[in-house]
Amino acid sequence: MTLTRPGRRIAALFGGLALAGTAAMIPSTAAAAPPTTDTTPQANVSILSGNRTQAAAGWLARQLVDGERFETTFDGVTYPDQGLTIDAIFAFAAAGVADDNGAKATTWLARPEILSGYIGDGTTNAYAGATAKTLLAAEVRGVDPTSFGGVDLPTRLRSLQQPSGRFTDTSPWGDYSNAFSQSLALLALDRTPAGAPAAAVDFLADAHCADGGFPLNYGLSTCTSDADSTAISVQALAATGRHQEAAAGLNWLASHRLSDGGFGTVGATTSNANSTGLAAQALLSSWRVIPGLTARHFLTERQVGCSASTATRGAIAYDTGGYNPATATRATAQAVLGLAGTGFADLSSAGARRNAPELHCPTTP
Repeated sequence: MTLTRPGRRIAALFGGLALAGTAAMIPSTAAAAPPTTDTTPQANVSILSGNRTQAAAGWLARQLVDGERFETTFDGVTYPDQGLTIDAIFAFAAAGVADDNGAKATTWLARPEILSGYIGDGTTNAYAGATAKTLLAAEVRGVDPTSFGGVDLPTRLRSLQQPSGRFTDTSPWGDYSNAFSQSLALLALDRTPAGAPAAAVDFLADAHCADGGFPLNYGLSTCTSDADSTAISVQALAATGRHQEAAAGLNWLASHRLSDGGFGTVGATTSNANSTGLAAQALLSSWRVIPGLTARHFLTERQVGCSASTATRGAIAYDTGGYNPATATRATAQAVLGLAGTGFADLSSAGARRNAPELHCPTTP
């Protein structure tokens, strides 16, 4: 299902205003580095206006290892971070820049040893969320998803659907599928000729909590709505025609902004850029303009400005604590989605500029 791009138009109209993975196989437990002191976020508001999204995506592109991938360190060992790399592919498409890096990242992701290490080998293990996210990345990049790294991604993903309509993992280590797995599967399969399976759409639509929001995990005795899960679920439901459930979820999301204008995890009293980026994306792409722009404002206030070092300008800090290299990469990748306001259903790298823009700052006289 191909939708219009209201979010991108909203971002273009209001970009200068003062308003504004889940499926990774290996966790990153590296100690968080203390925030640096030379990166005051939002130091030059007037200078940042108009180029926030592209500058954030450009900064993100310059953080890629060899211009193609992200890595994570766990227990002293460095591993490829396919999930974060795909987040960057989505961010580049949303911003319409860094197309060279998006192409390199896609080529890297399609390497058989990299691909199987993320989505599984298809026999002893297969991960629904990772497969769906990779399928969506291939579609966003405009490459053939039926022969991606030697894998027919749509067929692999459909094989993980249960009779209930839920997509689950096949793994000796357990099932880690959740709302992100289900939603990404619908968003990705909706772009295929056969479309998203009706039973899978019904499963997601029926998974809402009594208050209209959506939980992260299914089958629990208590249904607790979560901002991140609701933001991704409503996008999948809107793309597949379940507008009533999507609208209820958007109502819940809009009414659960925190006092600082952004969104956070369950029980949090302060916002973070990751949750706010996803929420702003969902709200703006659905024409929920006021709450969407308020969330976008939270993100712009976290953007590192011209008073900072050149290497950090354009990045998005995770929270009000300021720029932290341990969290800024993932925060920026997800914040770009909210800054652009383009929903997952509409993401495309078609027409993206090849370069990775830098934040425009005035030269000292």
